[in-house]
Parts: sequence; C-alpha cells; structure tokens
Amino acid sequence: MAKSYKLLIIDDSEEVLTALSGYFTKKGYQILSASNGLDGLKLIDNATQEFDLVITDLVLPNISGVAVISILKKRYPELPVIAITGWGEHPEALAREANANIVLEKPFKLPEFERLIINLIEKKL
Repeated sequence: MAKSYKLLIIDDSEEVLTALSGYFTKKGYQILSASNGLDGLKLIDNATQEFDLVITDLVLPNISGVAVISILKKRYPELPVIAITGWGEHPEALAREANANIVLEKPFKLPEFERLIINLIEKKL
C-alpha cells in the first residue's frame, strides 16, 4: 500500500470496531471510528481531510446504516461505502437501494476485506 488511506468505521459492536481498527491500523491505514451513525456523520462533516472510504454496519442505534449510506451518497457521491451486516437478505437489499458500493455479510476474512477496500478506493482514484 503506497498511500495511507483514511477510513471511517461505523459499528455499534465494540468487538467489531476493535478488530477492524486494530487490523487496519497495523496495515498503515488512518482509522476513525464511531459507535453510531450520527457520530459517524459528524466525523465526516467535521473532517479536515477527506475520507477514502466508509465502512458501516446496517443496524445501528439512533440512525440506521441504510440512512447513513443514503445521506453520504447525497453529500459525497464519489465516496465509496461498504455496508456490513449480520442480518441476511433484507438489509442487504436496502443497502443496495441506498447505493452502498459493496454489501458484505459478517463474518468475513480481513485480508479479503482489505483487497476489496483497496480495489474500491483505487478504482475511485
């Protein structure tokens, strides 16, 4: 990875946030995280440097991941968003409707997830 990509991870599971943040930090990524959709949106709106990609769970407190994706795609149409879910078919359909670039079911393998992220970011660049 030549460039240090900046990722935002939004998930209400502390275990998921810790695992993803730890993995990507060790790989040289800049990571910010939020435990709910509203905090995630605030981080993006207040960022001094653009995010390269957002990862969001679909089931979140306060505002759903689907709503987060819809808002992000309206405000930042070029920003790649990956939706992650453990809830099967229905949320996946909603995430696709909200224009998530990729929808993944938990659990997933981190090296494969990282390849998806790099491919998605570099396609944008």
